Amino acid sequence: SVKFAPRIQVRSNSSWDYTGDEYDSPEYNFIVRRARLKFDGFAYSPKLKYKIELGLSNRDISGSNQFNRNTPRYILDAVIMWNFAKNWELWAGQTKLPGNVERVVSSGNLQLIDRSLLNSRFNIDRDLGLQLRHKSKLGGKVVLREKFAITQGEGRNVTEGNEGGLQYTARVELLPFGTFKSKGDYVQSDLKREQSSKLMLAFTYNFNQDAVRERGFAGDYMIRTDGSIYATDQTTIFVDAMYKYNGFSFMGEYAKRTADNEIATEIDGRTPTGDVVLTGNALNLQAGYLFDNNVEIAGRFTSVNYEAITNASPVKQYTLGFNKFVVGHKLKVQSDLTFTNVDGNKDNITFRLGFDLHF
Repeated sequence: SVKFAPRIQVRSNSSWDYTGDEYDSPEYNFIVRRARLKFDGFAYSPKLKYKIELGLSNRDISGSNQFNRNTPRYILDAVIMWNFAKNWELWAGQTKLPGNVERVVSSGNLQLIDRSLLNSRFNIDRDLGLQLRHKSKLGGKVVLREKFAITQGEGRNVTEGNEGGLQYTARVELLPFGTFKSKGDYVQSDLKREQSSKLMLAFTYNFNQDAVRERGFAGDYMIRTDGSIYATDQTTIFVDAMYKYNGFSFMGEYAKRTADNEIATEIDGRTPTGDVVLTGNALNLQAGYLFDNNVEIAGRFTSVNYEAITNASPVKQYTLGFNKFVVGHKLKVQSDLTFTNVDGNKDNITFRLGFDLHF
């Protein structure tokens, strides 16, 4: 079987920076944020499923380099999923790792215009390899899910690897009140209006051995002047939660990344190359309430703190969003207003407006 599902997201941004005693003239930006084609279904047996997702927008295909033969990065997902035994699945191919909940939520099912700073700085995103997934009931409604992955460690669409070591990911999810309607633990906003409290608590551990990029799966390759690549172990942890009840939804996340040696050095082990691993921690709290007319008000607070060695300033961000769902997340109009403060003295205000259409 095959199901074909195109989708588009169009955005407009207006941004003001605060310098001195006044805000600068606004900057405007109109973009096709995402334009994608998704195919999924099963092959031979319903126990053997697959998913292919292709990206066509500039943001989806950019990032060419010598490690992907300097070609556009069209492929987002290309994965098969085999239900080989009861409650067990084996995944093989390129797809999202079992990282923080916000990242695994589809970009078409977001409560605000886009994901948080926590996600953009510390997520572990897509990679190529194997995943093993299992779920079980512990008694009553309690559900436990375990997810494990062994992957290449350098992100999606890499063809000239493996330059570093492998990446290992483990995630454990506990649902004390049973499963959400329609997999709502990975859909933001309580569109199903859960009639009883539903909660997911989760912990993720990720170890990228001999990572050769500044953010493990992404960022610049840390190339030395002699052409060799600097590598260091990177560790990322996530603690997150998703809660829903009767139109109210809450998501909380904490992330922390560390590295053995953040500063990349030349082959002599002393001279800095200029590349630095992005290490630090972040907190993201998000909540919203869906009214009976399918209008939603949502808010988000994000705090990002970097290790001093990275020379990056701490950031705090406050976002207020308004949504109108016409056909759930499939057809919606969204807007949000964000205030960003950098290191306590540099401010920015951004207003965003956009719509989603997908099948």
